[in-house]
Amino acid sequence: MDASEILNSFKKEINESEYENFISHLKFNEKLSKNDFLVFTASNELMAKFIQSRYAEKIAYFYEVQSGNKAKVNIQAQNIKHSRTNKIDIKAIKDQSTILNPSFTFESFVVGDSNEYAYKTCKASIDKDKLGKLYNPIFIYGPTGLGKTHLLQAVGNACLEMGKKVIYATSANFINDFTSHLTNKTMEKFHEKYRNCDVLLIDDVQFLGKTDKIQEEFFFTFNEVKEKFGQIIMTSDNPPNVLKGITERLKSRFANGIIADITPPQLDTKMAIIRKKCEFNGIHLNNEIISYIATSMGDNIREIEGMITNLNAYSRLIDQEITLEITKTMMKDHIKEKKKIISIEDILSLVCKETNIKISDLKSNKKTQNIVTARRIVIFLARELTSMSMPTLAKFFEMKDHTAISHNIKKINEMIEKDSELKYKIEEFKNKILIKKQS
Repeated sequence: MDASEILNSFKKEINESEYENFISHLKFNEKLSKNDFLVFTASNELMAKFIQSRYAEKIAYFYEVQSGNKAKVNIQAQNIKHSRTNKIDIKAIKDQSTILNPSFTFESFVVGDSNEYAYKTCKASIDKDKLGKLYNPIFIYGPTGLGKTHLLQAVGNACLEMGKKVIYATSANFINDFTSHLTNKTMEKFHEKYRNCDVLLIDDVQFLGKTDKIQEEFFFTFNEVKEKFGQIIMTSDNPPNVLKGITERLKSRFANGIIADITPPQLDTKMAIIRKKCEFNGIHLNNEIISYIATSMGDNIREIEGMITNLNAYSRLIDQEITLEITKTMMKDHIKEKKKIISIEDILSLVCKETNIKISDLKSNKKTQNIVTARRIVIFLARELTSMSMPTLAKFFEMKDHTAISHNIKKINEMIEKDSELKYKIEEFKNKILIKKQS
């Protein structure tokens, strides 16, 4: 059968946006293909690498199901030239360093207060007159799942478009490459790859602390790339000075540039990220669902994106639009309320941290508006998440009696009815407390 027909049948297995962005642009190369080896061409090398990594095995599977022939699938860029024998170097394809996700761009990155400095630094670094000179190295740190890899690969994709030689690798890639080349006595190839590049992007640099030999190799790699004005950007879970197992001389070099942190996003940023993810994948979620996801899923953007993907897959499977009820059902395993006992101290600590108010002020009789509102939020959450009675709460806050607690609960409920933003903020506080107790 014509293997190009597989692409049409494949359309039913992925969402319309994915198909239009990636699969629809593939062309079947009949001349280079055989029954057990199928070649498709993509518009450019970046796109070819991405489709090869994400879709090649699925395409091969559907081809086998429909034709009965088991085949390998190879995605190539249109400008690849072949020898007269049309022999394809499979090993060279497998040995390709790492693959940049073409959807990780500056345009698809949602900027908020929590990541603005890191974003602007990376964006400024790709200026042709500044690359490798003004902001070098750049060290981005923060908890997992907040967009560090997205920014790193956005730099890589932008620099590839500029015709630069880009190496993106996790520290695990670097270690594995080093070990393999050392064993095979081909270290000159390793040096050629990592030291002769325009842009070196290293993800999760904190995991380099395996052996002195690996750290020494990275030390010399770092120095040589920087001396040649190659741009270096690294990510980590912590700032350089507190990295465990990393030598002082490496820490010193990591810190000798721009250090930018990415912190958990505020609610409005999370909602903007969800909207952007839905837009890219052709998913429709109303504002109520978006708000529920943003307030219930914690701060890990990767997990939020995973939930959106699951919702979309479920919607396609049952051929039904996603509702809030479906969303809650799908998310129930992610939100296991009251799995552990929550104390008033847990609530007080979280609310004070989020509102930047001292615990002593919240427990005092101060009447400034921000303190009064925060105190009412704590009381509201304590009644919902703990077994504390109103008299016990009144005693905790040194109020006259339970009627004062009842008054505060009534007031905060009235505020929630009038202010949807406050409602979502309280819901976010609640879920942060629950998620913290589950971890």
